[in-house]
Amino acid sequence: MRRISGLKLASIFLAALISLATSPNAFAVHHAVLHRTSRRHLRWMHWNPMFRPSHESLLIQNAEIDRLDLPRIQDETELEALKADGSLLEILPGDTLRIDPRLDPSRRYCRPWTLSFVDDLSEAFYNRFHQQIQVNSAVRTVKVQKKLIRHNRNAAPWEGDTASSHLAGVTVDLQRRGMSKPEIRWMEHYLFYMKALGLVEPEEERRQWVFHIMVSGHYADWRETQTIFPVEHPDQEKPELPSTEVAVGSGGK
Repeated sequence: MRRISGLKLASIFLAALISLATSPNAFAVHHAVLHRTSRRHLRWMHWNPMFRPSHESLLIQNAEIDRLDLPRIQDETELEALKADGSLLEILPGDTLRIDPRLDPSRRYCRPWTLSFVDDLSEAFYNRFHQQIQVNSAVRTVKVQKKLIRHNRNAAPWEGDTASSHLAGVTVDLQRRGMSKPEIRWMEHYLFYMKALGLVEPEEERRQWVFHIMVSGHYADWRETQTIFPVEHPDQEKPELPSTEVAVGSGGK
């Protein structure tokens, strides 16, 4: 058997590579890989939220909970006690608000100022778009959070300075999936305004596609100083409003 020289072997190998690269099947494979890569890149580019989740945001949320001296609710017994004494109020569906039917009725509760925020936001959103806002999550117990972490690696811990703010009942998750681009931008501008006033700490979660919103205890006091005008109210003369459609009173901070 004749021995093939190294140079000839290299030439044969190069010819095989060229043949494979120029064949229709090779092009299809290359195109498919490129197409998948491009789609992943486009999905990343399309997700460009104003409020990206961060470690710093979790610290801010927990600092507010500590300032208010609120407990992280451990179990159903503590949860029911807070409902009984009025520390937690029920979120009720209505013309401007709906609730994810998968949310356990026992956890459709939040702090009074958080409920006021949800009511105000849902009314403003409905007046602008004639669409309801959906609540996907509200108060949770430590027991529930531990179960959630088992199948959601992005869930916040149940303890420490980055624990989930849902455990104190100050936070709601509002559905982002299904919103149009104008609706999302309106929500972001509304939350940007509220965050600038120190009244909320929002995040836009990617995997769950929700607006995660921790509402500060300052919201109750701030709200008393404000006059909120519904959009296009037929019986009321409206002043010049910011994009959030909330008029800031002279006593607001």
